[in-house]
Amino acid sequence: MKIIGVLLILGLWITSGKAEETIRIGIGTQDTTINCAAGGAVVRELHLLEKYLPHDGRYQNVKYDIVWHNFTSGPPLNSELLANKLDIGNMADFPAVLGATAFQTANNGVHTLYIASLSGSVRGAGNAVVVPIQSSVQSFSELKGKRISVPMGSTGHAMLLRAILEQGWDPNRDVTIVNQSPEVAGSALKANQIDAHADFVPFGELFSFRGIARKIYDGSSSGVSTTHGIQVRSDFATKYPELVVAYLRATLEADRLLRENPEDLCEKLYQWTGIDPEVCYAFHGPEGIQTRDYTFKPEFIQAIRGAVVTLRELKRTDQELNVDSFVTDIYIRQAAKEMGLDYDTRLKDYSPVPFPGSAEDTGKPVVDPRLAGQIWIKGETKVRLFSTPEAAINAALKAEAGGKTVRVVYVHDRESGNKLFAERAWYVRTGDELNAFLSKASADDWAAKHNGKEMSYAGVRIALGAGVAKND
Repeated sequence: MKIIGVLLILGLWITSGKAEETIRIGIGTQDTTINCAAGGAVVRELHLLEKYLPHDGRYQNVKYDIVWHNFTSGPPLNSELLANKLDIGNMADFPAVLGATAFQTANNGVHTLYIASLSGSVRGAGNAVVVPIQSSVQSFSELKGKRISVPMGSTGHAMLLRAILEQGWDPNRDVTIVNQSPEVAGSALKANQIDAHADFVPFGELFSFRGIARKIYDGSSSGVSTTHGIQVRSDFATKYPELVVAYLRATLEADRLLRENPEDLCEKLYQWTGIDPEVCYAFHGPEGIQTRDYTFKPEFIQAIRGAVVTLRELKRTDQELNVDSFVTDIYIRQAAKEMGLDYDTRLKDYSPVPFPGSAEDTGKPVVDPRLAGQIWIKGETKVRLFSTPEAAINAALKAEAGGKTVRVVYVHDRESGNKLFAERAWYVRTGDELNAFLSKASADDWAAKHNGKEMSYAGVRIALGAGVAKND
């Protein structure tokens, strides 16, 4: 009977072609780094990868074991990639380079490949320096001799060092830099244990929105591009190229969903990541602080080259990295092709996600995004668009007067175009035009050059509120 049983099992195995194979796909994400959302949380929670994984040909008898592991920064994710506990990872340019050079040091025949971009800014927007909410510091130039925390080895660390060098300071003597994760920094800022904190997306906005800190410096001030993207172990990519393409197809669908309905997905991302929807929308909404972009813009590749140089100068690595071999577009090009997307057209397109429809106050499309404003009212599923900061703040005041709760008001920095939380911005009125600025220094300069009147958000509300009361 035993022999018959074995023969039956063997017969079934022969009939099916071969026994079922299990393939692990280990993916490292950074959920709170929300510009990685299209590669992490959205793909995971909406089960988009499962939608695209192949089940024919060589994968006919495959069972997929999809393992997700969330990290708060890139360095620990790199450790698990190196230990072969993960196959794919999402991270910024600096930790990506550190991970690649760690593989070179290990010299075990495996390396990492940078296979797609997720989000970035050719101007460096998104990385930020914040100070405690009650601090008297208004500009980066006032931080000499101060204690600044930062997650070491992150893209925020790189921005901080560049900002220090731009001031002509010695990072080892003129400031005290301490290693601190975003989670710890939030408490330290509240307790005034640090003078400033430098970080990556979205903590400059998150701490500002929650009233923990004020943003005094944005990475766009440096003009140095920054990018977050996708890395994969070379052994996994070589053995399972179709699975790499399937994952990238899932990220492209996630990108489309974020573009089509950012409000709804930002609400969901809050449930999945803990990042407030209003902060998420500042990045993933139209004209966001960073642009989701799956193509390898030359500026993004240059950001990676710059990271290599800077990390060697800082002696964080002694390895040279061949960026031309590290960055490859063969997988994302194939994924885009299978999704019906034109990679080369997108590669040439630098435009952010545009504002949808027309402004409520004019009934026309917004002409200059730097002068636009938006409000998000509690209970409404869509963010309202206005042609000017004044129109947006005015609408918020009227909504409040009508008993509604305004979740957030957005304006844009007059010079950089970066989206700002209106209550944390500075304003200058020149004639009939109200301009918003991230920093007081920028507002001061604009007021002086254009003979304008500088105003705080409270001052703008009082001035406009008087008009609202009079009109009502």
